[in-house]
Amino acid sequence: MTVGTYIELVRPEDAEKVLRLLERNHLPVDGLRDHLATTLVARRNDQIIGSAALEVYPDGALLRSVAVAPEAQGQGLGHELTDAAIRMAEAINAPAIYLLTTTAERYFPKFGFEKIARTAVPATVQGSIEFSSACPSSAAVMRKFLP
Repeated sequence: MTVGTYIELVRPEDAEKVLRLLERNHLPVDGLRDHLATTLVARRNDQIIGSAALEVYPDGALLRSVAVAPEAQGQGLGHELTDAAIRMAEAINAPAIYLLTTTAERYFPKFGFEKIARTAVPATVQGSIEFSSACPSSAAVMRKFLP
């Protein structure tokens, strides 16, 4: 991560900026407003240049909205955001983190995620907008168990 960049929880007034970042990265925005309390952002010069969010359910957390602004890509920021989201899931004692991806199936194994069948995801997590409508059924499903 470059100097002057830091990760923090999103501020309510930044919701629109995060949604625009996701749209720029061709990621779904549906349902994110319901999970702003567990959304992280990367800031540089008070500009939002990255995001990662968790949707928290009784049986696990869904990692979503990991995005980095094009001008900030290649600097390790996606890695830092993913690590921060994993730490957040551990802090709330989530048993596992799940994710859906159509483009980053090879990226997430370095964090301990493994590809699984959709049917292996708990029903509470499957009830999310990401699973039900925002992500295509062809998306890869991945899981990371937490200690």
